Amino acid sequence: MSTIEVRDFFSELVEARLQICNSTLQIKAKEYGTTDRLHNFKMAAAIQGVEPETALLGMWAKHLVSVIDIIHDIEQHGKLPTKELLSEKITDSINYLLLLEALIEERREARP
Repeated sequence: MSTIEVRDFFSELVEARLQICNSTLQIKAKEYGTTDRLHNFKMAAAIQGVEPETALLGMWAKHLVSVIDIIHDIEQHGKLPTKELLSEKITDSINYLLLLEALIEERREARP
């Protein structure tokens, strides 16, 4: 693959992934039925007596373990994940980072 082909492949991959991330976030927003997309993290934080960012980290940890397991399977067994599984885990990871950013920015804006 030439440098141009690699660049095009990567650009297409990033664009497609970000579209999937956005679509997933839109679908989840409708499922939760609240205008506050960060509601679940705030409620989980209240239940646990922690900050929303910490609650998010706990929920995100499950997804990170899945990514680590994928890498382990590749390294130890040469086993590649299905395209669907990889897509799901990458999308989840990106979305959790976006949600974390939103929580932190919301906190920043609330400061006097």
